[in-house]
Amino acid sequence: MSENRPPAPRGGPPTVAEVLALPVLAGGGPRVVVGADRVDRPVRWVHVTELTDPASFLKGGELVLTTGMPLPEDPAGVRRYVDELADVGAAALVIELVRRYHRPPHALVAACRARGLPLVTLAEDVNFLEVTQVVHALILGGQADAMRRTQRVHEAFTALTLHGAGPGDVVRAAAEMSGRTVVLENLVHRALVCGPSDSTAGAALTGWERRSRTTPATDRAALSGPEGWLVAPVEYRGEGWGRVAMLPEAGRAFGPEDVTVLERTAMALTIARLTDATPWERTAHRTALRDLSERRHRSPADARARAAALGLPVEESRFVALLADLPGEEDAQAAEARLAEELSASGARALVGLLSPGRLGVLLALRPEPPWREAVERLSRGLLEAAPGATVSAGCPAPDLDGVARSFGEAARVAEATEPGGPTPPGRSFHERSDVGLRRLLFALRDDTRVQEYAERQLGRLLDHDARHGTDLLATLRGYLDAAGNKTVAARSAGLSRETVYQRLRTIERLLGRDLESGEQRTELHVALQALDVLRGR
Repeated sequence: MSENRPPAPRGGPPTVAEVLALPVLAGGGPRVVVGADRVDRPVRWVHVTELTDPASFLKGGELVLTTGMPLPEDPAGVRRYVDELADVGAAALVIELVRRYHRPPHALVAACRARGLPLVTLAEDVNFLEVTQVVHALILGGQADAMRRTQRVHEAFTALTLHGAGPGDVVRAAAEMSGRTVVLENLVHRALVCGPSDSTAGAALTGWERRSRTTPATDRAALSGPEGWLVAPVEYRGEGWGRVAMLPEAGRAFGPEDVTVLERTAMALTIARLTDATPWERTAHRTALRDLSERRHRSPADARARAAALGLPVEESRFVALLADLPGEEDAQAAEARLAEELSASGARALVGLLSPGRLGVLLALRPEPPWREAVERLSRGLLEAAPGATVSAGCPAPDLDGVARSFGEAARVAEATEPGGPTPPGRSFHERSDVGLRRLLFALRDDTRVQEYAERQLGRLLDHDARHGTDLLATLRGYLDAAGNKTVAARSAGLSRETVYQRLRTIERLLGRDLESGEQRTELHVALQALDVLRGR
């Protein structure tokens, strides 16, 4: 029996072409006389008949086998015979050219062509009983396999629901089960999650909003739109929330299993939406920001398609990355939601999302012309209103999405060099690269043992002396260095006589082994003092 299986069985019933390729029929020399473009029709059963009205015993999808003996003599009767088969939805008519006919009757060919019913002739005698046994076994075996696969689909999605899977897990599972691209979108046609199969997400999401808007909504899993998407609605508390779409692939039609996968996907997503406290739009923004900041996209085209599918304008835009370090992790989600609402209400185009428990990331899309600092200042003030006490750092503008990671990296370096709650430059509520001077550079490096060792090596003996003798030579050194080596100014600032300052400076030189008249050595000591202040949190 196994030798009669098609070489590449499909998930559904075999097609006319696959049945004709079985050895049990191929031995009869089958030839498709009419309907060669329709041999992909599924064969749901085989019916052997010698009746003049076989359609009364059919339900549709049958491969009808006949010796030709019952065919009417007159053309009108032949047309009626074919009409009845076509009306009931027969898959094809197979006639044996052995007993009554040696070539297909002209009237039969014409009638089949007129109704689009595939007509196949057999040049040799074929055992019709064996054909029915082989094909029926194939069909029933396929149905059993389909039932087992459907059961596995149900079990997989039940497990996902019980384990509290999020939208990303559900969509990825659907893509893996179907071998197709699956996309979750909300009501305004923002693609929040994409589970690519063989194609990249970039190819699937290019022009997403326009394509989605030409695909009408459905109230159940169904084909829709000019591209033939398989779509199903996703609800939230009884109201429409969005939908999940399974995208077609060339040469591969959707089957019942695809419908089952999509239905279970929509159901699992509806349940997940009820139990997930975080809006999925926020989750999508967080994922997109992390991918962009860490260059986790397959290609620049993939990054552009994903960002555009979330509503970010990617053409003729430049981008600025901002980081807001929040004083309290418990307020982070509230600040994220408030800022996202404010940006949406103002018409600003941005992605907003938590990158870590206490850090909020923003990617702002700007037109090329206006000064970028003005837009960043407005956004920064909005951030500070949403999260008072936050420290906002901005990266350099990026001319395209490919440079966004660099902008985020620069913002992160600025944030590392900025003390929480520290003052901002006049007229600005955010920090940028130009604000990072020596002190802030040392602040960023404060955990580096080399900086700690340098400060101790330069100033340790002086600090030890002050600790043992109760003196404050460090303050004298600081005043002298702040006065750029001017002893008179240093004495006046400290309220001391010049002789006292001279004496203390000689003691400092002796303790440290330094020449305070050397500009280079004064610079080294000044850096050490700055490092000490940072380490002490001054």
